[in-house]
Amino acid sequence: MEILRERDVEFDVIEYLKNPLSREDFERILSLIPNEPGELVRNDKNFKELGLNHADYDSPEKVIELLLEHPKLMQRPVAIKGDRAVIARPSSNIEELL
Repeated sequence: MEILRERDVEFDVIEYLKNPLSREDFERILSLIPNEPGELVRNDKNFKELGLNHADYDSPEKVIELLLEHPKLMQRPVAIKGDRAVIARPSSNIEELL
């Protein structure tokens, strides 16, 4: 967000834990990012505590099902501009949209 502020780019923040994303939201994000679907899933402590295997989340449908059930596992932030999106981690990825 700092990169956007520095460049005076207007943006909206979606607090997806307070207002969960829908299946359609996830489908749109996955259709816009250039990454493989599984890259939208955080392979973090929560993921490991759930006993999940990253290799099991290789399709959009599997990723969507997982993120609908466990939204905290979504890689974030995701920046969307028009018909393109990036996972903005590292934050320098945001420059691809600007």
